[in-house]
Amino acid sequence: MNRTRFVILCTATVLAAVPLLVGPTMAREGRSSKAGLTGWEEVPSVSTPATGQLRTSVVNTTTGPEIVYVLTYSDIQNAFAAHIHLGQVGVNGGVSAFLCGGGDKPPCPPTGGTVAGTIDRPDVIGPSTQGIEPGEIEELVEAMRVGVTYANVHTTDGNNADPPGPPGDFPGGEIRGQIK
Repeated sequence: MNRTRFVILCTATVLAAVPLLVGPTMAREGRSSKAGLTGWEEVPSVSTPATGQLRTSVVNTTTGPEIVYVLTYSDIQNAFAAHIHLGQVGVNGGVSAFLCGGGDKPPCPPTGGTVAGTIDRPDVIGPSTQGIEPGEIEELVEAMRVGVTYANVHTTDGNNADPPGPPGDFPGGEIRGQIK
């Protein structure tokens, strides 16, 4: 092989490898995702008029990635918490981060509304039993990227009846949606 051909071949190989090396990191920056929340996605499913939507975007900062989000939901009663959980479709999983109703996040609008915020490293609380330790935001971002996270909104009538009682008494979650 002559020298010119060798240089062209080496250059082409390096240029082809660059997206493979930097692609995963670049894909996380600005990556947006969403989830449509309904009672039918809950495990077990819930018949409810409540619906919602979560939109997220990952941004890189000097302290690591952050997840910027907007959660909107309606036709619900007594919402008290909303989270991102680690779990594939049809499986309940542990809480990774609060969207409202806990941590440093705002209270959840009890009958519907919109909450917006940012999840940073201190907001990630686990779940340790599923391999995500507190503060491991990179792991949460990766789980979101591969589609094994979901959002849900929890409700209660204050009695926490089991089985659930009147509308608004679904402490395990009334609406849920896989983050895609």
